[in-house]
Amino acid sequence: MREATILLLRACLALLAMPIYLLSFIGIWEPFCKKIFFPFVLEKISAMHEKKAKKQKQELFRNLPDFASPSGELRLLEIGTGCGANFQFYPPGCKVTCTDINPNFQQSLSRNMKKNQHIHYEQFLIAAAEDLRQVPSGSVDAVVCTLVLCSVRSVNDTLKEVLRVLRPGGAFYFLEHVAADHSSWKYFWQQICFPTWKLIFAGCCLTREIWKNLEQANFSELSLQHTSIRLPWTPIQPHIIGFAVK
Repeated sequence: MREATILLLRACLALLAMPIYLLSFIGIWEPFCKKIFFPFVLEKISAMHEKKAKKQKQELFRNLPDFASPSGELRLLEIGTGCGANFQFYPPGCKVTCTDINPNFQQSLSRNMKKNQHIHYEQFLIAAAEDLRQVPSGSVDAVVCTLVLCSVRSVNDTLKEVLRVLRPGGAFYFLEHVAADHSSWKYFWQQICFPTWKLIFAGCCLTREIWKNLEQANFSELSLQHTSIRLPWTPIQPHIIGFAVK
C-alpha cells in the first residue's frame, strides 16, 4: 500500500513538473539548468542554508588550522565550490584550490572571493569530484565538500580521490544532506520527491545514506554526527556533519 501511494504521488508531482520533463526529453533542460537555472537557484538555497547552518559550520571548521603542514602552511582543496559559501570559515592565509564540474558560477563566486580576501586563491579547476587528476597525490592538507556528495555520480569514487589527494594525516570535512530514517514521514516524502527533485536540481539525490560510504572508506579516523538543518518546504533537512582523517 505504501509503495503504491508513493508511485501515485510521484506521478502527480511529475504531472505538475511536466513542462520540465518535456524540456528534458527534447534536450533543452540540462544545458539551461547547468548554465542559468541551477547557478541562480543554488545561490538562493546556499544563502538560506547558510543562515540555518552557520553555527554548525563555524564549529566544523574550527580545527582546520590543526591540519596545517609542519611549515605552518594550510593547503585546502574544495570540491564542488559552487558560489563559494564556505570561504568565510577558512583560516587566514590558507591556500585554496577550488573545483567544480559546472563552470557557470563565476558571478557569485567572484563576489564571495572579494568578500573573503583573508585567504589565497590558488586556482579554479573544472573537474568532476570522481576525477581530480589535475591535483597531485598527497598534495593537500584538507579537502572540503559540502552539499556535493548528493549529486556526484559515485560517492565511493569521490572518496577514493579525496584519500588520494590528501597527505597522510590530512582531513576531509563534510556537511551533506542524507536520507531520513526509513520509518519517518520525512523519508516517505523524500521517496515521493526523488525523481522530480533529481531532474530539477541537477542530479541531486535525496535518499543517499552517505554515512555508510564514509564508514566503509579507508580513513583512519571518522568523526560524524547526524543532525537536522531546518529548511522549510524542502525534503533535505536530515544532514551529516564531521571530518575524517587519512
